[in-house]
Amino acid sequence: MHLKKIAFIPARSGSKRVANKNILPLNGHPIIAYTIRAAIDSENFDKVVCITDSKEYADIANYYGAEVPLLRPKIIAQDKSPDIDWLIWITEFFTKKKDDFDIFSILRPTNPLRLSSTINRAMKKFLSSKNIDSLRAIEKANPHPGKMWVVRNDRMFPILPYLKGDTPWHSSQYAGLPEVYQQDASLEIGWVNIVKKYKSISGHTIVPFYSTGYEGKDINDINDLMYIRFLVEKKLATLPDINIKPYDLKQLNLEE
Repeated sequence: MHLKKIAFIPARSGSKRVANKNILPLNGHPIIAYTIRAAIDSENFDKVVCITDSKEYADIANYYGAEVPLLRPKIIAQDKSPDIDWLIWITEFFTKKKDDFDIFSILRPTNPLRLSSTINRAMKKFLSSKNIDSLRAIEKANPHPGKMWVVRNDRMFPILPYLKGDTPWHSSQYAGLPEVYQQDASLEIGWVNIVKKYKSISGHTIVPFYSTGYEGKDINDINDLMYIRFLVEKKLATLPDINIKPYDLKQLNLEE
């Protein structure tokens, strides 16, 4: 039986830390182009859909091969809008069109170093895992949360008040602390019925996908962008192949 799969690429236009970070130029192409092409070239998906509130972003996404069936409403495109809001909105849209899907993947455009082979590895693990709701990409946490603190009224409290024997984690050697993982920007995969049943992206049973190298690297600020440009320039990291002429970003005043 063919399982219908859809890739969602969420690209909100109102980033505050780095303006227009989803479409800033990288090696000639807008950053979002690398996620679109990795999704299409993985040959995993029946549809690759960009979820955006911007007509300009939609034009760029269309140029590189993604569909934009409609623009994301502003009310669910705020800087604090949770992903589940737009995920419910878009799955209901396809359901009304009688174009339901079995599996969805969220591929965030601020990670241009995720390759089609990354997606293929993750999808293979997802499909071979039994009785799960979703898969999420993770990597080792750095720094370790056992060394982190919150400050309240000029007093410090460890985020994780755990002990190793009689020694608090925050006073233990790194080598003696248990491995802890953080989610990264590589990808998420889940069953669409989990979204409908639990109003949740991940559900309750989640299998890990371990990112390797730089494939989980996200662009959150200008330093991240400069670092990725450095990795690409020095050939320390590889971008997905794009074999079409770059979109003309001059019209948006976004030259590299």
